[in-house]
This record gives sequence, C-alpha cells and structure tokens, in this order.
Amino acid sequence: MTQITKPSIPKGTRDFGPLEMARRNYIFDTIRDVFRLYGFQQIETPAIENLSTLMGKYGEEGDKLLFKILNSGDWRDAINQEQLESCSLGALTSRVSEKGLRYDLTVPFARFVTQYRNDIAFPFRRYQIQPVWRADRPQKGRYREFYQCDVDVVGTDSLVSEVELIRIVEEVYHRLGVRVCLKLNNRKILSGIAEVIGAPDKIVDITVAIDKLEKIGLDKVNAELRERGLSDESIAKLQPILAMSGSNKDKLATLREVLKESEAGQKGIEETTTIFELCETAGVGLTIELDLTLARGLNYYTGAIFEVKAQDVQMGSITGGGRYDNLTGIFGMPGVSGVGISFGADRIYDVLTELDLYPQKVLEQTQVLFASFGEAELRYSLRWANKLREAGIRTEIFPEAAKMKKQMSYADSNHIPFVAIVGSNEMAAGQVMLKDMLSGEQRLVSEEELINIFTTHQA
Repeated sequence: MTQITKPSIPKGTRDFGPLEMARRNYIFDTIRDVFRLYGFQQIETPAIENLSTLMGKYGEEGDKLLFKILNSGDWRDAINQEQLESCSLGALTSRVSEKGLRYDLTVPFARFVTQYRNDIAFPFRRYQIQPVWRADRPQKGRYREFYQCDVDVVGTDSLVSEVELIRIVEEVYHRLGVRVCLKLNNRKILSGIAEVIGAPDKIVDITVAIDKLEKIGLDKVNAELRERGLSDESIAKLQPILAMSGSNKDKLATLREVLKESEAGQKGIEETTTIFELCETAGVGLTIELDLTLARGLNYYTGAIFEVKAQDVQMGSITGGGRYDNLTGIFGMPGVSGVGISFGADRIYDVLTELDLYPQKVLEQTQVLFASFGEAELRYSLRWANKLREAGIRTEIFPEAAKMKKQMSYADSNHIPFVAIVGSNEMAAGQVMLKDMLSGEQRLVSEEELINIFTTHQA
C-alpha cells in the first residue's frame, strides 16, 4: 500500500490564515500610510534578479545566504563530467545558475535607479513592500522567506533625510503601540576606529565581528577578530572603545579625542552630532542611543547606520538601515548618495502578537450571512445581498440549502455577527428575520432598515 506523505512547507517559511493575514495587512497598511505621509512613492521589482546584480553586494557571509536558481531547461548541458569533477563549488554554481532570489530590496532598488535614471526626478523618494529570501538557519524571529518594508531617498546627501527616516520610525511604532529604541552609529566612525587601532585594512573584518557582540559576547568576538587576522595589540586597543558608556554627548566627546588623528572618524562624529542636533530641533521623542558596536555587516553602508529594537520583547532588530554613498556605482552610475531603512514585517508581527497589541476589530469579517433553505429563498437572498454590497456592507450567502444548526455553526466559526433568515413569511412581507449572533435577539427588518443598521454602525 502506497504511503501518503503528509504535505509540509520548507523550514523558515510560514502559512498565514485569514486572521494572520488581517494582522499582517494591519502592519503593512500602517507602515504604508506613514511612508505616504512623508511623500514616498511605491515601486516593485522582480523576485528574481540576475546573480551578477546580487553577488558581491552583501559581503562574503551575505553571498553565502543567496538562494540560487538552476538555469531553465537541462542545466546539465552547461557542464561535462570532467568539469563536474574538477570544478570548485563556486565555479560549478556559476555555470548552472545565472539567477537568484533577491536577498533584500536595497540592491534591486539600486539596479532600478540605474536602469531608469532618465525617468526619475532626483531626489527620488521610494518605498517598497515585498518578500525577500535568505538561506539562513531558521530560528525565532529569523525566517528564510520574509517581507521587508523599505523606504529610501536617493540623490541627496543631506542629513535631513536621516532625520526624516528617524521620524518615520517614531511614527510607525507609535501607531503600532510598540516601545522601541533606535541605535545609531556611523561607518566612518568605525573606519576611524580601525585606523587608530592599527588595522585600517581590516575594517570589514572588524565590522562583521563586532556586529555579533550582542549575540555571541565579547570573548567570542575577540576570538573571531584573531581568526580574521587582527593582532592582539589591535584587539586590546579596541576593548575600551567597545566598552564605552555614558550619554550620547559623553561618547561623542570621548570619540573626538580617541579619533583625533583620523579624518574619516572626525567626519563620522560630525555627521552623527548633526543628526542628534536636527532630531532635537525636529522634536523627535524617540529613544536614540549611540552604539559603537553597531556595525551592520552589509558592506555598502558608508555613513549613518540604524537599528531598531523593541524594548518589551526579546527579539533581534525589527528595523535597520543606513546611508550608502555609491551603491549605484557598481551598476555604472557613480556618485549617487542614498539613505534608507527597512522594517521587518515578520518580526514586527511576532512582536505585536507577543505583546497582544492588535486592535480588536483587525479582522474585517463578513457582517451579515444570508441563511439558505431552498431555491426560492436563495434567489430572494441574492437580490438583497446585491443591495447590501452596493452599500459597502460585507455580505455572504450560504451557498447551499442546509440545516439551520450547520449554518449557525458556520456563522459562529467565522465570527459573523448577524444572520439574515429567509422563509416564505419573510418573502411575502418583503423582509428578513435578522438574528444578532451575540445576543441571540431576532427581529423582522426591511431592506432599508437592514442597510441602516450597518451604515449607521460604521459611521
């Protein structure tokens, strides 16, 4: 006897039922409304990009997490047995795979800006809400398929853009009811630190390692720095910088002295100071912390870098981003500065679920169900249902004649608040019997009365 395999989905992906989708749409709608409030326009890019677009933009570790797609047709035609046995994995992959699933929305956006440069008015303010894919190990808050909600400004190096993004973060989480802290750093400060500890050529190794400080602890970070070729002397010089404490002003004052010999470091301090000053001028009430261990491993950030964490839930970053001065340069369009942030919708979903912050009526279910007991009653209900839908009332008709108990059970299971019952007496009177599923009360109503019940309640 053939054994039937129980269907499943890949690890790191999720199904979403009606309630989950209603909650996700609440998040998307909230974020989208704030993006539009600040004058951003929506675009979309394909789920699949050429690997030449994606590779080399996320650092060595990021490249390993790209989902690669086998070439269509018989991909084996591209290689022979000798090549199969002699090629390295990387070389073999390049022969049989030319496309991949997008890792994030920023690199495809840079490709978009370059490709359509003649059709775009700069500065260009765009937002994008789409899924991305990463071949990561699934764990709490980390998925292989997840949605990002990105907002970027390209074509200006004004730090006002950073402040507007911080305001967007503040507004989104205020509307969602989540207390958050925004951590801020600057890649120029990190470059300055690499200079003063005597390892300017190790900036990428340093940032990749210290970005893991909160996850793996100082000892393991130091061990990784050694593995990446930093001397014990450089690592020792780094320790007091990583342990720096005090207010944001205190940290900046200390950094000015520590990085006084680094031009890049001083520039980063100047930019960070200006952002804090502009936030104060703009009346930003969000908690902002200068965090020198914040590195964000992506190689394309060149200025301010952001990371947002919920204060009441143990969860990784739920929003992050930064400034990139020449991302489009890799596509043949140098000198275009941009800054952006990305809201992780799936992590935000988990935060709202854990804190039980969804509105009571987030699921816009059917408002009234017409019970069905026969052909004549069904035809009568169809005419009524059309009128209600024209009035904007969410209406269902039970599709087949069934016992009253089954239809009432259906209404209960789907949280439908009212059931319209139609029989010969109701049809003769031009009415329906409306049952309130919460109170159990029933009353005869006309078409006009039925519409008024819902339109008055909605108003």
